[in-house]
Amino acid sequence: MESPQINVAVGELMFSLFQRPLHPELFQIYANRHINTEKYEAIIWVTGCTHVVSVFSGDLCLTEVVSTPGQMLPSRGLLERFQFRGPRTHKCTLSQGASYVTDFQVEKMSPNLYRQSHTDLERFARNRGVFVKFPELEVDGLQPFSYVDFEARRTELHIHTFAAYPDQVTMIKTQSLFDLR
Repeated sequence: MESPQINVAVGELMFSLFQRPLHPELFQIYANRHINTEKYEAIIWVTGCTHVVSVFSGDLCLTEVVSTPGQMLPSRGLLERFQFRGPRTHKCTLSQGASYVTDFQVEKMSPNLYRQSHTDLERFARNRGVFVKFPELEVDGLQPFSYVDFEARRTELHIHTFAAYPDQVTMIKTQSLFDLR
């Protein structure tokens, strides 16, 4: 499996929200999870230090994507797209009664805090979520990694992601709520 693209300025990463599924051939998938509840189905892909989350409920599909610059993504079904430049909150209410909200921040860290965050999140991931590290891309003793934690409730899916970029000693943290009432 090829190494992910991590040598990218964090401010150039793109957040996209689609009202449609995206084809897996568009991405290099390093880990995935499938969630089924009585109200919805969800697919989570770790795509390097980026991710894709698709939630399906009846005829509705919402897909959250964090991607690197140059990632080929369709324009059909695109609801929102923006770059990671400072904290941001985005809300979207759909006609089917579903809603979506995301909140993210970009955190510059000291090397020690970065290492401690890596250790803490990896330990936490032993019991839940998806943790993928890329030791072959280590920079100054710091490893890039991606952690996606999720909580599947009956009508809601809560997603927390952590994507770590050692060359910038920076972590992107997102929190998303897919509400399918």
